[in-house]
Amino acid sequence: MRDLGRRLARLLRPGDLVLLTGDLGAGKTTLARGLGEGLGVRGAVTSPTFVIARVHPSLGDGPPLVHVDAYRLGGGLDEMEDLDLDVSLPESVVVVEWGEGRVEELADDRLHVVIERELGAAADGDDDVRRVHLTAVGDRWGEADLTSVG
Repeated sequence: MRDLGRRLARLLRPGDLVLLTGDLGAGKTTLARGLGEGLGVRGAVTSPTFVIARVHPSLGDGPPLVHVDAYRLGGGLDEMEDLDLDVSLPESVVVVEWGEGRVEELADDRLHVVIERELGAAADGDDDVRRVHLTAVGDRWGEADLTSVG
């Protein structure tokens, strides 16, 4: 998941909204950690569950990463407004774990990453298999080559 995040980061630019969906333990935070590494941001990308959001400034000339965990927020976009994500979005990459059904109104263009975790032995001996589905929404993602991520 971390490597996938690093590869996906190559496609990201300021103003991008990325929604991460998956069960507990699916790898959402690990993918976000890879995004942070790929974007070259400062600070360890860890689960922001109790602080809701963390801002990771860029160490270079790339965009900052705003990493949000909406798990504990039940009020949808109204509750998210207190975080001022709409202010951060134009110059940042905003990644929202558990964002499905909560933050889609932030941007017409977004990338939805759904992680499915399958437990049990796989053919190659890996006991923890994940399937990742990328859904591009909006004109911005129409030009992106998502096949380069896989």
